[in-house]
Amino acid sequence: MKEILYKSTRSDGAPISASKAILKGLADDGGLFVPTEFPKFDRSFDEFAKESYQETAYDVLKLLLSDYSEEELKDCIAKAYDDKFDNDEIAPMVEADGAYYLELFHGRTIAFKDMALSILPYLMITAAKKNNDDKEIVILTATSGDTGKAALAGFADVPGTRIVVFYPKDGVSSIQKRQMITQKGDNTCVIGIEGNFDDAQTGVKKIFTDKDLAADLASNGYQFSSANSINIGRLVPQIVYYVYAYSKLVNENRIKAGDKINFVVPTGNFGNILSAYYAKQMGLPIDKLVCASNSNKVLYDFFRTGKYDRNREFILTSSPSMDILVSSNLERLIYHIAGDSASKDSSYMKDLVTSGKYSITEEMKDKLGDFSEGYASEDDTASAIRSLYDETGYVIDPHTAVARHVYKEYVEETGDKTPTVIVSTASPFKFETSVLKAIGLPTDADDLSLADELSKAANVAVPDAILSLKGADIRHKMICGKDEMKDEVLKFLGID
Repeated sequence: MKEILYKSTRSDGAPISASKAILKGLADDGGLFVPTEFPKFDRSFDEFAKESYQETAYDVLKLLLSDYSEEELKDCIAKAYDDKFDNDEIAPMVEADGAYYLELFHGRTIAFKDMALSILPYLMITAAKKNNDDKEIVILTATSGDTGKAALAGFADVPGTRIVVFYPKDGVSSIQKRQMITQKGDNTCVIGIEGNFDDAQTGVKKIFTDKDLAADLASNGYQFSSANSINIGRLVPQIVYYVYAYSKLVNENRIKAGDKINFVVPTGNFGNILSAYYAKQMGLPIDKLVCASNSNKVLYDFFRTGKYDRNREFILTSSPSMDILVSSNLERLIYHIAGDSASKDSSYMKDLVTSGKYSITEEMKDKLGDFSEGYASEDDTASAIRSLYDETGYVIDPHTAVARHVYKEYVEETGDKTPTVIVSTASPFKFETSVLKAIGLPTDADDLSLADELSKAANVAVPDAILSLKGADIRHKMICGKDEMKDEVLKFLGID
């Protein structure tokens, strides 16, 4: 099997193996790692349709993580996709109101980030062994709500690792915050910052590209890596569930192998929908990828105009994981539609840093035909939750509701009746207040009591991820300014 190598989006240095790219997380020049080519699936979709999630994962990951042995990959997969998921299918689908909802929230933190962050620690530790790297890995991550807890759960007490998570102290839901600040594990550190997610993400990137700091870490036996979707080890496992969803539709005779389908993806940092784009490059029969934004509609405006402009009001919404104005993974798409040009991508990213905006060429805009776009206001989001509940009894979270609203508008505008999968990225139990308010129920109790009310309304048991929070001690109380992030990391590591 041909080895797939990875290179930076910002320079033309020699490409490196998948395991080395996963270990590094971010390229030395600040760019993101991308595959030098996209391998094609080597199984038919009739064959995929007969596979379990774990089997599908192996047949996808072996193509892109080609320097991992069969034994190594299967071991990582077996440890990741086990009974920590509360559904044997790992990613079940529910048909409701003319669409298929791909439920990616059956892991232990009840959000789609579990799908990749359950396997990333094992991929990373295996990579360290493969590359004879004996430094302790320090996972440094910014979160808009879900990545933080999923990464903490994945790396807690994993030998040879430490993890530091920064979150906007006023920019996550109460359940998301409680999940993070009660996290156990001697190797974990959670810090709220005075600022928004973009501030946290920018601060993390600055730390990553600080060469003097990297040297200090190395001399003390540490190295940085990332659990954010800037790490290619996060993106590649996400390709799996798009293949699995398609295969399930084939297996259930909803479509025939080779038929095209659409995916609607609630999108903030652009990693989830980029994974679907990568799946299409590898041969998955996708027609449209519908990018669904909330009121922070910087991606909607980009796809409409070809202009990316973060210079706008940052809006706190009921879908906080999408409250993002700098969508890091869009850089990978920019690189690809610029003809895999590192110099062009680097120029656009410099413009983003210096002026907060850039405009792509007409030729590049012509290469965005795989995508459609839409956005939902806060009222639209609440209405989407309420109407689906009233019509079917099915309860969705605000992020999924953004996607549902956008899908409804897309069908009205285009008349496109292609079978469509809506990517359901989080359990409604992570956003009980917003969901209960949307369906017209009282929200004046504490967040854990609201879980019981939502359980009754949805006729769904309260997830263990919520039950485990009852009585959990608050272990992480640190708050810092956005300019103090580096100092807090050094303090946690015991480096003067």
